[in-house]
Amino acid sequence: MSGILERSFKVLEYLADRPEGCALSTLAGELQIPLSASHRLLAELIRCGYVRQDLRDGHYVLTIKLVSLGLSFLSRSGIVDIAQPLLDQLAAASGELVRLAVVDGDDLTFVAKAQGATHGLRYDPDMGLSVALSCSAAGHAWLSTMSEEDAIALVAKKGLGKPEDYGPRAPTSIKAVMAYVKSARQRGFSMINEVFAPGMTAMAAPVFGTHGVVIGVVTIAGPLVRLTPQRMEALGPLLLRTAEEVARASGASALFKKRA
Repeated sequence: MSGILERSFKVLEYLADRPEGCALSTLAGELQIPLSASHRLLAELIRCGYVRQDLRDGHYVLTIKLVSLGLSFLSRSGIVDIAQPLLDQLAAASGELVRLAVVDGDDLTFVAKAQGATHGLRYDPDMGLSVALSCSAAGHAWLSTMSEEDAIALVAKKGLGKPEDYGPRAPTSIKAVMAYVKSARQRGFSMINEVFAPGMTAMAAPVFGTHGVVIGVVTIAGPLVRLTPQRMEALGPLLLRTAEEVARASGASALFKKRA
């Protein structure tokens, strides 16, 4: 049964990256699952309402049932209700994209955002994104709250991002990642410049729950032409204040309380 579950989740994750859908043979080949087993898995996922088959080309496509489950969970957790006004304020003050990521085990996942840019270039990656710890401001901010040993162990476990998938200054060794983490620890918030993506910068501050447990991270991200290193330094106190306000309000969220 565990093998079937693992394969089912691999299929869902694969289709999540392909909103246009894909053919059975393509899915089976790339996931290295036998054709007959792939067909059975897709048939069960269709029966359960998570996948549908396009009648025009026969491709398999995710339905919005998973999205509905996620949104329902977030709605009932209270995260968005307590964080959104604070994110909106920070976005308006910074004029850039502000996001909240929540700690979930060994992962950080973006769950809420506010766009402060009203014109010109906007930076707005997908929500629900699991954060790449080695190549992101959010990841560096979270790692900065850990001991050196724990941070190194987590980076080693999660692995380094491929340079071609990130920015030209993305760290290619654990030592390089830890240099960013050390700076974030000293400053109180992280800063990256063309690390996650070319021409983009970002900064992040951890959100502490009770007993000093980190429950999330607040980030500001934008184009380098606007969000310069000097601008990020100037926004630091406001970012830290917002993270503190989210922390104080976190008691209203069932999910935050559990993580704290």
